[in-house]
Amino acid sequence: MTMISQGDEDMLVPPADVNGPEPMRDEEQGDGATTAESQPVDDLFGKFTWRIENLSKVNLRKFYSEAFTVGGCKWRILLFPKGNNSDCLSIYLDVADAPSLTYGWTRYAQFSLAVVNQYNSKLSVRKETLHHFNAKENDWGFTSFMPLREVYDGNKGFYVNDTLILEAGVNVGKSMDYWTYDSKKETGFVGLKNQGATCYMNSLLQTLYHIPYFRKSVYDMPTMENDVPSNSIPLALQSLFYKIQFSDTSVSTKDLTKSFGWDTFDSFMQHDVQELNRVLCEKLEDKMKGTAVEGTIQLLFEGHHMNYIECINVDYKSTRKESFYDLQLDVKGCKDVYESFDKYVEVEKLEGDNKYHAEQYGLQDARKGVLFIDFPPVLQLQLKRFEYDFTRDTMVKINDRYEFPLQLDLDRENGKYLSPDADRSVRNLYTLHSVLVHSGGVHGGHYYAFIRPTLSEQWYKFDDERVTKEKPKNALDEQYGGEEELPLTNPGLNNATYKLTKYSNAYMLVYIRDSDKDKIVRNVGEKDIAEHLQMRLKKEQEEKERKRKEKAEAHLYTIIKVAQDQDIERQIGKEIFFDLVDYDKVQSFRVQKQTTFIQFKEEIAQQLGIPAKLQRYWFWAKRQNQTFRPNRPLTEAEERLAVGFLKEASIKSSNAELKLFLEVLPEQESVGVFSPYEKAKDDVLLFFKLYDPEKEELRYIGRTFVKASGKPIDVLDKLNEMAGFGPAEEIQLYEEIKFDPTVMCEPIDKRLTFKESQLEDGDIICFQKALTQENSHNFRYPHVPSFLNYINNRQVVHFRRLEKPRDDEFTMELSKQQLYDDVTEKVAQRVGVDDPLKIRLTAHNTYTQQPKSQPLKYRGAERLSDMLVHYNQYSDILYFEVLDIPLPELQGLKTLKVSFHNQKTEEVAVHNIRLPKQSTIGDVIHELMKKVELSKPKAELRILETFYHKIYKVFPSNEKIENINDQYWTLRAEEISDEEEQLGPQDRLIHVYHFTCDPNQNQMIQNFGEPFFLVIKDDETLACVKDRIKNKLDVPDDEFSKWKFASVSLGRADYLADEDVVASRFQRKETYGAWEHYLGLEHADNTPKKYHQTSNQSRHNFEKAVKIYN
Repeated sequence: MTMISQGDEDMLVPPADVNGPEPMRDEEQGDGATTAESQPVDDLFGKFTWRIENLSKVNLRKFYSEAFTVGGCKWRILLFPKGNNSDCLSIYLDVADAPSLTYGWTRYAQFSLAVVNQYNSKLSVRKETLHHFNAKENDWGFTSFMPLREVYDGNKGFYVNDTLILEAGVNVGKSMDYWTYDSKKETGFVGLKNQGATCYMNSLLQTLYHIPYFRKSVYDMPTMENDVPSNSIPLALQSLFYKIQFSDTSVSTKDLTKSFGWDTFDSFMQHDVQELNRVLCEKLEDKMKGTAVEGTIQLLFEGHHMNYIECINVDYKSTRKESFYDLQLDVKGCKDVYESFDKYVEVEKLEGDNKYHAEQYGLQDARKGVLFIDFPPVLQLQLKRFEYDFTRDTMVKINDRYEFPLQLDLDRENGKYLSPDADRSVRNLYTLHSVLVHSGGVHGGHYYAFIRPTLSEQWYKFDDERVTKEKPKNALDEQYGGEEELPLTNPGLNNATYKLTKYSNAYMLVYIRDSDKDKIVRNVGEKDIAEHLQMRLKKEQEEKERKRKEKAEAHLYTIIKVAQDQDIERQIGKEIFFDLVDYDKVQSFRVQKQTTFIQFKEEIAQQLGIPAKLQRYWFWAKRQNQTFRPNRPLTEAEERLAVGFLKEASIKSSNAELKLFLEVLPEQESVGVFSPYEKAKDDVLLFFKLYDPEKEELRYIGRTFVKASGKPIDVLDKLNEMAGFGPAEEIQLYEEIKFDPTVMCEPIDKRLTFKESQLEDGDIICFQKALTQENSHNFRYPHVPSFLNYINNRQVVHFRRLEKPRDDEFTMELSKQQLYDDVTEKVAQRVGVDDPLKIRLTAHNTYTQQPKSQPLKYRGAERLSDMLVHYNQYSDILYFEVLDIPLPELQGLKTLKVSFHNQKTEEVAVHNIRLPKQSTIGDVIHELMKKVELSKPKAELRILETFYHKIYKVFPSNEKIENINDQYWTLRAEEISDEEEQLGPQDRLIHVYHFTCDPNQNQMIQNFGEPFFLVIKDDETLACVKDRIKNKLDVPDDEFSKWKFASVSLGRADYLADEDVVASRFQRKETYGAWEHYLGLEHADNTPKKYHQTSNQSRHNFEKAVKIYN
């Protein structure tokens, strides 16, 4: 699979089994029924909904939706229901009519794909990207869209009643020739290559580079002559900026990320651009200390504000000055930047229970706020597009419309943002320089930047490798966010409007103060770069250009790789053990194709000092058993040919290199039998390796010709001489036949002829001193076959603790053939655990570079090789846990997390209940009662299933616990109230939930707090019910008077009056879906806004802070 990163999700063009992306073809769709709803918006916009029913009956690896048309183009959704070689759902957008399009076709589209949550559309998972579709890449999307375990967890709302609903929103853009587009030629600027998930970094680096004062300061950072870019942040950044400035093509950031101490894992993990900005600036500030550019970061980006608390009734004021490099501005509830600043300096009154304790004056009413002492020349505004939603217990992205001006006046309204100590002579008028954009949702997306490098009218879009000229509207209005109303053209829909949420919106703004513009936006040319740095960077560029030129001229040359005896001797037993040589590590020659081979021999004679008449070259051949051996010498006629033709004739693939073995002929026998061109028909060229079982060492000792009609016994003296043994030493001979997938190395019968043993040119004979049966036991690997088997199967495994999935705990050399029990025993010994059964292993996912979602079951993999393979890719990483009980015993148990609300202490405690899987809820309650304190001796307990502050189920006591999911749903245990135990035939048991209405989301109801049951009488009015609720919840009168009460059904609130009979709004018997019909208590959510780890988070949490290690 080839990864092509357009966004920061691991988007892959799905490999169509063997030959790349497949064109549309008629495939059986299984028994699943699919329905689709297409909503074309206009020529460029469209939305398509694909409802897949009876999904479990679809037995295909992949299948397509029906085609829909947007922008005059036909599209369809491509789905891999069980993942495209991954443990995630894989979804792509496909060009439906690709096979019938004309040669050279292209389509450019920005699109989103979504899996709809059928319980709550707000929880739908949506990802957005853009792509230039063409014949080679006619489908594009997300291989790891979301974990399969989440998709098919029926409790989560994505897969309901065997139905999955997918959505595609397509925005077809103006097409341009993607392959021939030249950013430097069209714009004068170049882009940055995406390493996999580094677009967030690319957008920030482009922004910093285009602040010339910052760029000049980076150039002025001192570096040492022996510094290497991959180990020096200053040099790596200098090199990167130099290449951006003077290269003609896009630039790699690999040296820079290596200088950060990042590995591939970091490059494929998307981080927060705001956090990276802070960490990078702090690191550069530290690197600049003690140099001529010390203080540059502070000079450019540092501002100061004053936090104050001022008493109202006494003369007391407390102030504290703080610095900032960027400002976090609220987006939610603010229409533009000015409203965010108003909110930033908003005065908070400290009164009532929240009075301020002033020195000498005690508790006092006071005003608390923030005012700015000074703003920096370069003002970085971080927009709070992401925030934690406590009502939904999840992170959300705020896509609300939020405007920002081209010119920002922070002296407005007589300097309302400034403190009394501010220097009013400084004019705080700013001009917008950059807009960093995030496109997508909270689960992932793509970053790019709009920049005005010289603050002219022309904007440029820096999107990884591509740089394009853009209109001001694209950089400003289009990045405000919000919704866009687009008229629908479908007949019969009453010309309704379709609101398209803009998932692309501004995330960070950079303003430059007008009074500092000339100093900051200055020209930085070669004269501003130190001469030694210029020379170094030019040399790097020249080397890169040399390689580029070589690549461009590759069709004119043939690469000839020549192996000699010394190459084999150097490699065997050290770098390789099987076959003869690794051709990547031998001398290579770049030869023009029209050069004759005889001319090439003369060149070799000059370079290596081997006379041409003593050079005999052998072709290599790949045998059917996948070994690679010398096959035959070149003929005299072949040596008169041009090397280009020789290469084409000898090797089928025109792209392959010409690989030869050079046999150097003895000087005194350069004629006769050892003709440079021919060997005797009966001669067989054999290669010999010697094995020492005591040293466990295999080495190459030479080659020789033997007669096919001869026998091994005839050459024993010669072999003993080559090995340095005495002439009478008894030796054992083995033929090395193959090694993949298993080793085949068989004894040679010394009494048979070489021909009878089927030995031919290029074969390898391994030999050793003969061992008796008695002394064989003195060695781990007494014979050649056992040693080669060990070499072929040995594997150095990196073991990591599951809770520290990036850090090696230890490494251990094992055999791929070792059994499960052997591996766990070795791990147990290493970590000091007495019982190997308490070791649980988890395999490594080679695509995500993370542990697999499910651990290995006891003996769930037979051998180590089975543990290390993931979709035909091998890993060398295993994760382990140390359990408190043996794994076989644990696998027979189920552990549930149950929260219990203590009515006496008002405390909530979470208990882990571990029972056999065949146990029931009644057993859980029995076990729980041993651990909790009840309000009365005979109190009864029940267990509820809650989710997002609603009660979805009361578990019957006989329900088996094996299939209960407490990773996503919350299990709550509580005492059954007396009034419920005495429930009369006319009484109703109703759901009661707390809620608020969000004015920014069309009064959408958001639940919070703890839901509960309440018994209501048949004729009971709201006034009576309110009294009982107030007493039950112990709410103060003044607060309770602000509460509103409503009958809520399917998200719609019908507010009740005190005289309304509550029971009339609810059914007497609870039916399925009762959780959506409840008595709602509307009031402010005063629960503490404190993030905590919840039980519905995934087993592994890999959200890590940005770190620069060097």
